[in-house]
Amino acid sequence: MSEIPPSQTLYLQNLPAKINMEELRASLYHLFVTHGEIMDIVTKKANEMREQAFIVYEDIASATTAKRTLDGFSFYDRPLKIEYGKTKSHVVAKLDGTYRLRSLDGNKKESTAVATSSNKVMKREPAGEDEDGRPSKMVRREEAESDDDDDDE
Repeated sequence: MSEIPPSQTLYLQNLPAKINMEELRASLYHLFVTHGEIMDIVTKKANEMREQAFIVYEDIASATTAKRTLDGFSFYDRPLKIEYGKTKSHVVAKLDGTYRLRSLDGNKKESTAVATSSNKVMKREPAGEDEDGRPSKMVRREEAESDDDDDDE
């Protein structure tokens, strides 16, 4: 098995399954922020992803420090298992300009805008920041497809 190269994203395993997702995110944030600026924490409610999370740091050095320090750390009486993420996180890809939307069939699209009927375009953009200053979830905003349509409204 080949070793995964260092990246800004850490993949965590062996998290407690019976904990509220917001409490889990807050606990992970407070534990991992001591090692560097956190850009995103991804947790999922789905059963197959319940005991896993991703922490995205601003730089690789912070992620490496956190991995070395916290791998095996007892978190809610369970030892953390930490590896580097295999793929680039969406947050990092958006910052470096390499992000591409994936269609339902898994193919990458060239644009972040999705055409809809009635000459409107749905664009994804940040909803803002949460109380910790981290980017919050993306929201879809409907826009007219051309500037000419703006005059009619």
